[in-house]
Amino acid sequence: MDTIKISAKDVKKLRDQTGAGMMDCKKALVEANGDMQAAIEYLRKKGQKMTEKRADRDAKEGLVFAITSNDNSKGVVVRIGCETDFVAKNADFVAFAESIAQLALNEFPADKEALLALDFNGQTVADKLIERTGVIGEKIELSSFEKLESGHVVAYIHMGHKAGVVVGFNKTADNLAEAGRNIAMQVAAMHPIAVDKDGVDATVIQKEIEIGMDQARQEGKPENLLEKIAQGKLGKFYKEKTLLNQEYVKAEKKESVKQYISSIDKELMVTGFKHVTLG
Repeated sequence: MDTIKISAKDVKKLRDQTGAGMMDCKKALVEANGDMQAAIEYLRKKGQKMTEKRADRDAKEGLVFAITSNDNSKGVVVRIGCETDFVAKNADFVAFAESIAQLALNEFPADKEALLALDFNGQTVADKLIERTGVIGEKIELSSFEKLESGHVVAYIHMGHKAGVVVGFNKTADNLAEAGRNIAMQVAAMHPIAVDKDGVDATVIQKEIEIGMDQARQEGKPENLLEKIAQGKLGKFYKEKTLLNQEYVKAEKKESVKQYISSIDKELMVTGFKHVTLG
């Protein structure tokens, strides 16, 4: 028997604050003798225990949100992970993930750790994730956070929030809403690792040279020509792995992404991109 009478109004208030189920909210209030803050803490501790219990679980499902500011000067990509597709499709989870993405855009924190430390309705994002774990019964985590700031940023969400992309341009231009989306779709489909060859990490280039030399050696090429042959193979690597040098997938005629962008505006340049996927 309950030791204190818990009103339906208080149960609803706690549910509105935490998203927990009605029975969980009532139990928390009973355990807390009607104290709202103590009830919230009770639910948070339950979430902490659940988080520890499910720490080794994979949160490979979830949602990716890519959004930009009203003036298109900033963009973020946020992935909130969960364990099952069933949870990812839940309306409350969708709203929760979207609210984290909006907070990230509004506050534009330096990195993932800074985002986790931000205030979210009176508690940190990290604590809110723990609380949601207790409510849902699955591991809920901030899996990824990327941000981009430029002259004009375009966002694109791929495959029903299974991937998100933001692309930065040096300026705005006519038809950039459509063209920017096309470039973001290119990123989602072709997975470039850099905007241009100058952006490829030196260690990646060195590894590709070593691979090219080894391939040429196995083909019986002279030792003194191996590096030259490997350098030649880099051209193909750049064409496949750097955005501007890739073949533009939506082109009616054969052209590179760089050529497509130039056809929109000769002064238009891609300054960067961020790409986040599930899994």
